[in-house]
Amino acid sequence: MLKRSPSHPFPAPPAWGLGGFAAAAGILGSDERRDGTGVVAAGQEAPDFELPDQDGEPVRLSELRGRPVVLYFYPKADTPGCTTQACGVRDHLPDYEQAGAVVLGASPDPVAKVKRFHDKQGLNFKLLADEDHAVADTYGVWVEKSMYGKTYWGVQRATFVIDPEGTVADVIPKVSPKTHDEQVLKVLGAL
Repeated sequence: MLKRSPSHPFPAPPAWGLGGFAAAAGILGSDERRDGTGVVAAGQEAPDFELPDQDGEPVRLSELRGRPVVLYFYPKADTPGCTTQACGVRDHLPDYEQAGAVVLGASPDPVAKVKRFHDKQGLNFKLLADEDHAVADTYGVWVEKSMYGKTYWGVQRATFVIDPEGTVADVIPKVSPKTHDEQVLKVLGAL
């Protein structure tokens, strides 16, 4: 069973409940934005954020209103699954543009690592550095994971399709890197 992270980088008092630091910082208004798993749910307003892109330039979600946004979270730059997913978006970017969508990929990597990954793969869309994983935590995708008997915290791969008004239209949890574009483009076509 995946568990939500305690709020980081500062633990919240237990009375704050789910969302702790993020709610205190104004990133997340209330726990009503979550489904039963702790993930921001379809039909709810997408929590606003500002993160640096691969060039260190700030990107604020609310400034993209008026266009659909595909926000996908990936665990780690330059790993096989994340490379497959990013290159799929790169290769399908004309399809995303035809749907009027902006694509943003976010990982808990620092800007320098995101930049190397972006340049190495010749990516043609923005990657965001969520180094303190505050945005991943807010969206409910910073989770406890397990591999080879060890537990650790990391990003659970997930995609949020946000409509032009800033409402989450669909959430694709645990999305497969190989079928990501097909799934997302289908959702965009229905907006």
